[in-house]
Amino acid sequence: MKVLDGIRIIELGAFITGPYAGMLLANMGADVVKVERPGGGDPFRKFAQGTSSSEFEAHNWNKRSIALDYAKPDGLVALRQLLESADVLILNARPGVAEGLGIGWKDMRALNPRLIHCEITGFGATGPYAHRPAFDTVGQALGGWLALSQVGDDPRIAGPALCDMTTGLFAAYGILGALMERERSGVGRHVEVNMVESMLAFAVEPAGRFFRSGEISGTYTRGALSQAFVLTCSDGLQIGIHMSSPEKFWEALIAATGTPALASDARFSDRASRVKNYEALGEELKAIFLTLSQADWIERLDRHDVPFAPVHRVDKLRDDPQVMALDPFIEVACDDRRIKGLRRPVRYDGEREIEFRAPPALGEHTIEVLSEAGLSTARIAELKSAGVL
Repeated sequence: MKVLDGIRIIELGAFITGPYAGMLLANMGADVVKVERPGGGDPFRKFAQGTSSSEFEAHNWNKRSIALDYAKPDGLVALRQLLESADVLILNARPGVAEGLGIGWKDMRALNPRLIHCEITGFGATGPYAHRPAFDTVGQALGGWLALSQVGDDPRIAGPALCDMTTGLFAAYGILGALMERERSGVGRHVEVNMVESMLAFAVEPAGRFFRSGEISGTYTRGALSQAFVLTCSDGLQIGIHMSSPEKFWEALIAATGTPALASDARFSDRASRVKNYEALGEELKAIFLTLSQADWIERLDRHDVPFAPVHRVDKLRDDPQVMALDPFIEVACDDRRIKGLRRPVRYDGEREIEFRAPPALGEHTIEVLSEAGLSTARIAELKSAGVL
């Protein structure tokens, strides 16, 4: 199931966006070579003691790592030799960094016309903010998402790195499109992705609502429209319910809860009324769900065909029979321990198996990759002596 078998990707990525895009493609079978600076490598490696961390491992499965100081002339020559035969370059940095290193789009097009040159930035290549530093929260803030997640007078940053991951997804999406076009044209493209536009593109629904009606979506607008609730049961465990718009699911919830009085309440007589009185309906359901345990509600909701799921913390995922039936987890040997991760969520012809490679140690594959690129043993030794490797 290596649908990208034979595709060589050079990743000059750090933290999340570039590495996540690279990993998505690696999980499709591409040969992703992560180029890191000697001495430290990707800063995520140092988020824990030692040379790796859970943050680094999460975004760097199925790659090979080489330690190469491409800021030095000899290192840059070696990097360019790698890029001569590569299919894709992934770089996440501020605008101008690639050009400063001599690996900008124009330089690379002259070196390797088939190369797909993917640059990931925070704000794009132009505009008054283009050269500012950017991380996940910055993209969420400017892209309109952070405002949707704030409640009350004590704003907090919630959840995982949504903007970083979304931008990485769009980068992989752009690269795949360019690879497809190259099959027809024979030449590569300059793929540009930035965090702000990635967040805007992910906000098509609140944007569409504003464009049509001038209405600004709030934190719970989507929940009200979707008739979605998180409800706590008598044992303190929770259930997530999403009835959407079909009337049959409202009727199923009434049957499952045994509350015909709720159906006859004028505040909830139709979907429009339920959307308008979303908070009031939530309070009614809150009281109802506190009367039974999660297991009891699971049985009732399932029996009446209500769209629902138990709310799991990550430590409870392996207890769920549906999660385990999907077999999403992978475990491989890594040094003196076993390391766990997630399989890709895409299957082809019912299959998704590849030979999973654990996140690499810094420079683990340096000699191997440089030898494949045509560097002799003597030249590799020279580069090592010069501190380039």
